[in-house]
Amino acid sequence: MTKYVPFILFTVLTNAAAQIMLKQGMMSLGPLTFSAETMIQRVFQIIFNPWVFIGLTTFVISMASHLFVLSKVDLSFAYPFLSLAYVIVAVVAWFLFKEELGTYKIAGIAFICIGTVLIAQSGGHKASPSETASISGAHS
Repeated sequence: MTKYVPFILFTVLTNAAAQIMLKQGMMSLGPLTFSAETMIQRVFQIIFNPWVFIGLTTFVISMASHLFVLSKVDLSFAYPFLSLAYVIVAVVAWFLFKEELGTYKIAGIAFICIGTVLIAQSGGHKASPSETASISGAHS
């Protein structure tokens, strides 16, 4: 159902935002090294880094939104939209972190966008419980 697309896009945006925040947090920590003596300390240092902590919290919000969406529309409709998070992350990473955005990535982004538009056109109808029951009964 296309009326849930705003919720799907919220899920996509929070997912992408979480990735950007996690990257910023890990960059602020610098290259990590682990040893048996520092493992627990290092894990707490990562988790309680403000950017990482907010990124993880944003992932929880994104997941809650995604669960709501999955209760309303078909998985085969909702899940492909998550690929748009890659588009957002690639562009923001190019802008903020000066990551490479070459010809192949741009072409891939175009294909992702085209594919998502095609899937959005399908409507994403979720079968009602009575439709599901009648389908199940037909296969018995």
